Amino acid sequence: MIQNKEIRELPVMESFYSVQGEGYYQGTPAFFIRLGGCDVGCHWCDVKESWDAGKHEVLTVEQIVADAKQTPAKLIILTGGEPLMYDLTFLCQKLREAGFSINIETSGVYPYSGEIDWVCFSPKKFKEPQEAFFELADELKVVIFHPSDIAWAEQLAQKIKKPSCKLYLQAEWDRADVMNEKIISYIKNNPHWNISLQTHKYLNIR
Repeated sequence: MIQNKEIRELPVMESFYSVQGEGYYQGTPAFFIRLGGCDVGCHWCDVKESWDAGKHEVLTVEQIVADAKQTPAKLIILTGGEPLMYDLTFLCQKLREAGFSINIETSGVYPYSGEIDWVCFSPKKFKEPQEAFFELADELKVVIFHPSDIAWAEQLAQKIKKPSCKLYLQAEWDRADVMNEKIISYIKNNPHWNISLQTHKYLNIR
């Protein structure tokens, strides 16, 4: 993690105004800020081009916020890559001053930073998450690549602290035709879970 609470520049792979396609905020318009840099190493990642932070434009926090303000968005979604590779305190401060609510999508492998309204915690088997995220999570979203991942998801859910935390199983996109049927069957018998679909891919939007 780059530890600097006054970090004023960040590598941005892309930023865009769209609709959240998955999880609890599915269907909500939002401005996405996809930061470059990730070392978790998911072999099925659909944004591997985000991994190398050095390949992406470095923008000032002020420019990032100004770009968001050019849209009607009220909600910001910080994603990656792995956004918490960077201390997000200053970015969150400036986004809040501009009137935005802030969500984050994180694997939880780096320390929490910033003032964030909604934490979507999506841990991966490839790198152990920090224990703090089991207390911070508002949403646990587990990507299911193999049927055995469902049992792993249950182990994760048992560690979640907030009773209000929403639990989601989401098929890895390239295996959705196979895994969605298994997920549906499982959550019908275990209704503390919900299914998350990557609706932005079905709709062919970003």
